[in-house]
Amino acid sequence: MSVASVRRAARESVAGLPREFWWLWTSTLVNRLGAFVATFMTLYLTLERGYSASFVGLVVALHGLGGVVSSLVAGVLTDRLGRRPTLMAAQASTAFSVALLGFMEHPAAIAAVALLVGMTSNASRPAVQAMMADIVRPEDRVRAFALNYWAINLGFAVSATVAGFVAEYSYLAGFLGEAALTLVCAVLVYLKLPESRPEKTAAEKAAAEPEVRLGTVLRDGRFMGVVGLSFLISLIFMQGSFGLPLAMGAAGFSTADYGLVIGVNGLLIVVLQIPVTRFIEHRDPQKLLVISALLAGYGFGLTAFGGSVWSLALTVCVWTLAEIVNSPTQMGLVARLSPLHGRGRYQGMYTMSWAVASLIAPLMAGFTIEHFGAAWLWGATAVLGTVAAAGYWLLMRGLSDEEPATGAGGSTLTAIAAKPAPATAVTPDAAGV
Repeated sequence: MSVASVRRAARESVAGLPREFWWLWTSTLVNRLGAFVATFMTLYLTLERGYSASFVGLVVALHGLGGVVSSLVAGVLTDRLGRRPTLMAAQASTAFSVALLGFMEHPAAIAAVALLVGMTSNASRPAVQAMMADIVRPEDRVRAFALNYWAINLGFAVSATVAGFVAEYSYLAGFLGEAALTLVCAVLVYLKLPESRPEKTAAEKAAAEPEVRLGTVLRDGRFMGVVGLSFLISLIFMQGSFGLPLAMGAAGFSTADYGLVIGVNGLLIVVLQIPVTRFIEHRDPQKLLVISALLAGYGFGLTAFGGSVWSLALTVCVWTLAEIVNSPTQMGLVARLSPLHGRGRYQGMYTMSWAVASLIAPLMAGFTIEHFGAAWLWGATAVLGTVAAAGYWLLMRGLSDEEPATGAGGSTLTAIAAKPAPATAVTPDAAGV
């Protein structure tokens, strides 16, 4: 491939997206460049503070629980207050809570603030995803979500390396560094991002259209099916952070071996996310989600046969490709199925599926490996991938190429098109919170 063709492909990958998207993208990148707590929490509590593994598990679980709680609350606030104030409040409170955690000494205080950090850091996600759906044209959403996901992984790859050196000098410096960069994100949002929440038209106001509520989301059977499938996919992918290190440790591999293997994941996402997205952008999302679910399940399933660092790295290549395909496609699906005036609540429910999976995945990995062996865990991922693939196939059968429109608690949802019409409002029910 010539240099000119590479440049042309790069221009096409970023062309046509609004300026507001790029400020949101920059905010995401800056935020991930400062990621310290999520990466080094375990090492900080064990090596620096000398706490037991059980206490560390409790703290990590509380951090995840905070994310579960805040997903729904932030979704409601995103619809009621707006995307911009919710995002600013989430980032400012995250900066404060992360800095506070660095100064905590008592175990109870550490656990309480870790819960707070989990709540505040997860609260920005529904607002970011809703804003992205607001400002990006439907036909560009898969590409936009892919670029945002690429920024997340690029930022994480850089921050994990730099933060490792920072941690050798001072863990407190790491906490304060993350707080400072998160505060920079809040300032970027304040200065550069206008509110994007769609306002109701005069006709909608005259019709006294009821507000989309959490009850509306829960009764939307097709969307809740997507949430359930997202949970299954999350359980699979999170075994890269929980099941894989446990299994490799039990098999006699070193921490350096695990770092080398899991590093393949981040490297491939940074290198392949954009070109792969260009390839899949206008292809059938049903087939993409089915294939990615199978690749994820059986990619992890192949780990049972990995006897060396290089064979394990090859399995990571398989499920990383699944991640590259699944993430932007599924986020595009969620954005398409979210009604215009209820995107915050819908995105909050979707975010909660990942947060709940982050609580269950470590328990699933630990219990299965301890009582049955790692092979059973990898077999379970293959089963989950098969179930998820069947679920995507059933969920998206017979969907047309129209933009979705939902009725009260209902599933008159139509599908994900390559180039759909602009989103339309829904007529939700008045029940729920």
